[in-house]
Amino acid sequence: MAEKEFYHIPVLLEEVIGGLNIKPDGIYVDGTVGGGGHSSEIAKRLNDKGRLYCFDQDSEALAAAKERLKEYGDRVVFIHDNYVNAVSVLQGMGIEGADGILLDIGVSSYQLDNPERGFSYNADAPLDMRMNRENTLSAYDIVNTYSKNELSRVLREYGEERFADRIASNIVKAREKEAVRTTFELNEIIKASIPAKMLSENGHPSKRTFQALRIECNKELDVLKSSIDGMIDFLRPEGRLLIISFQSLEDRIVKNAFKTAENPCTCPPSFPQCVCGKISKGRTVTRHPVTASEEELEKNRRSKPAKLRIFERKE
Repeated sequence: MAEKEFYHIPVLLEEVIGGLNIKPDGIYVDGTVGGGGHSSEIAKRLNDKGRLYCFDQDSEALAAAKERLKEYGDRVVFIHDNYVNAVSVLQGMGIEGADGILLDIGVSSYQLDNPERGFSYNADAPLDMRMNRENTLSAYDIVNTYSKNELSRVLREYGEERFADRIASNIVKAREKEAVRTTFELNEIIKASIPAKMLSENGHPSKRTFQALRIECNKELDVLKSSIDGMIDFLRPEGRLLIISFQSLEDRIVKNAFKTAENPCTCPPSFPQCVCGKISKGRTVTRHPVTASEEELEKNRRSKPAKLRIFERKE
């Protein structure tokens, strides 16, 4: 099957560019470059002294971004790696800090629209869902090897699926006859697990299960939790970390991490003054998450769940 061109409409583009406060000679990091939509706008605002380091664990995304941003030459550096490793990789290159870091987390339009990647419940394809195709664990492995209890936990924790136990039980029953190989085979199991009167609620019945499998497959929440503190520490004074999330579990992690970075004091409220010695790393610029405007929603319906939060390192 011929693959689709890697095309990804960057969400909250104006808000991201404004939030980064780009310095022409600054150092910036796009930890999830995707098709290069955000990065192209960052790169065009840099001069010959500025640098943009683009990371992505998806080699196809990285190749597409290289092509899209080739006009900027040495101003942009491409690195095939997960953003969780970005700080250590950059430090290994002798870079001591960044003026801005962007994470646009979640699945890209290309990954959803390219059936053979197995991310979408709207196209029949082999179960895969790996953002990095070099990884060994796929959605197929999760569905066909995890125990009933493990499956139920994944669906409940990462998909907030109320029928997690029933879906997990029916997956196990189905795979006893033969392996569950495709997205549509999984769709049928999910549909049969949900009461008929509930099937029309909250969109497609497979939405939550597919989200959960994708998160487990790519360890997305673990990666996010492991990255934020180190990225804040890597920022230069007044540098900013911008994170765009697409579902409540991710947004909650970002919100709480920014809150702790701003006010890390663990002293009891009854104490007259702080004695724990933990010092604020900066401030949360966005008291409430930034969401898409009506104009953007008309152009790109996939921007609807996007939430942008911004943290600024103190001077």
